[in-house]
Amino acid sequence: MLPAQMRSGPNGGMNRIGDAIKWTARAAATLVMTPALLSYYLRAAVLGQPRALTASTQAIGLIPGLTGQYLRRAFLARTLAHCAPTAVIEWGTLIADPRTSIGDYAYIGPGCHIGYALIERDVLIAPAVHIPSGGMTHGIDDPDQPLRNQSGDRHCVRIGENSWIGAAAVIMADVGARTIVGAGAVVTSPLPDRVVAAGVPARVIRLR
Repeated sequence: MLPAQMRSGPNGGMNRIGDAIKWTARAAATLVMTPALLSYYLRAAVLGQPRALTASTQAIGLIPGLTGQYLRRAFLARTLAHCAPTAVIEWGTLIADPRTSIGDYAYIGPGCHIGYALIERDVLIAPAVHIPSGGMTHGIDDPDQPLRNQSGDRHCVRIGENSWIGAAAVIMADVGARTIVGAGAVVTSPLPDRVVAAGVPARVIRLR
C-alpha cells in the first residue's frame, strides 16, 4: 500500500513531499540560527533593537545561495514584525528596523537597504534598492547643529502587493498595489495603484 499522501496522484504526492522537505529545511535553519538569535536578543537589550538588527543582518547577509535564503528567513521571522516563510531575501541585504513586515512570496534582491517598511505579498524588489524610513530620517531645520543630532520623522513606507521596484530605486513614499517603479527612480511622493512611474523625482508615465 502507498502512504496516504501518495494515493492522491503523482502531483499531489510530490507537492506534499516538497512541502515536507521545505518544512524540514526551515526547522534546520532555525536550529542553526539559534546562537545568532540569542546574540541578537542580548545585544538588543543593551544597544536597542535597531542597532542589533542592523549588525545581525550585515552578518547573515553575507551567506550566499539557497542556504543564505533559508537562514535569513529563519532569523527575520523571529526578529521582524513579520517575515513570511515564502519570502526571499537575497545576499547582502540589510534591514534596519524591527517593525518591518515582509509578505508572502515577496522578493528582495541583492544589496538592498530596508528601513521601516511594509512590503506586501508578491512584491518584487530588484538589486540595490533603498527604502529608508520615509523622506525625513534626519532633521534639517538647524544648520548650526550636526545632522546626526537632529531628530527626524521616521515612518513606515508601504510597498503595495504585486508591485515591482526597479534596480537602484530610492523609495521614500508609499507605492500603490500593482505599480511598477523604473530603475533608478526616486519616489518622493505617494504613487497610486496600477501605474508605471519613473524619473527623479518619480512621475507617473502611464497607467497599467
